[in-house]
Amino acid sequence: MFLTESEQQISAEYQCQGYIIRPVADLSALLWIREQFICLIQDALELIPDEQPDVLLNTIHERVSSANLNAFRLKIIRGINSLDNFRSMYFRVAQPYLETLVGNELSMQLRVNLSIQLPGDDSSLLPIHADTWSGDSPFEVVVWLPLVDCYGRKAMYLLPPEPAAQLNQEFAQRAVASSEELYQAISHQVQWLKVKYGEVLIFNQSLPHGNRVNTEPETRWSMNCRFKGVFTPYGDKKIGEFFEPITLRAVSQAGMRYHLPKL
Repeated sequence: MFLTESEQQISAEYQCQGYIIRPVADLSALLWIREQFICLIQDALELIPDEQPDVLLNTIHERVSSANLNAFRLKIIRGINSLDNFRSMYFRVAQPYLETLVGNELSMQLRVNLSIQLPGDDSSLLPIHADTWSGDSPFEVVVWLPLVDCYGRKAMYLLPPEPAAQLNQEFAQRAVASSEELYQAISHQVQWLKVKYGEVLIFNQSLPHGNRVNTEPETRWSMNCRFKGVFTPYGDKKIGEFFEPITLRAVSQAGMRYHLPKL
């Protein structure tokens, strides 16, 4: 293969671990994203801008109850996705890593998702799952971007490739168990990922993953968005419905328009 040494290293790490964690590729894009979040939060809660962004985000549980969390989250995510530049900025934080792992002709999810996990709150749990179990394409990756430092149970877990392959072989027997029973059976094998603000996580969404009750004293804020090669197979989530091409090259566009002349 004609990959550079750096590309080979990233590719090998992804294949071995099922993920990579790297500094964001464009810090100005990350700063812009977090600034928009702060403005939306201040507007939603009618706050006077008098706190540092990390303090406001990490202590949002002091202002938003678990009963009001989903309505608050939906308001924030609608606001951020309505910004014209948001998806472009999101792409920029991971662009060179995506181009190494996925390719340079990419489709991006139409809407970026947001997770807010308050300390001790069990209303925002994501049971163990692999996205491919529900119809996603195995050719997708997830770009997971935190707005705060995520560590311990404030983060997410991932089942590494080797035990995930074993689970797949035993899936028919395991599928009768509840998601909690399944998690307990493999909990000693999962890896909890530490991702600091200023870093980006790209992971293989065909590997089982999820979260648990946040037992840390701070609130988790993280976003996630799927990317895939434009010309790779799609699952249930189709281009135009769930994905949109974002870096289609000129030759591909010309080829898609081409019609062989009829004799």
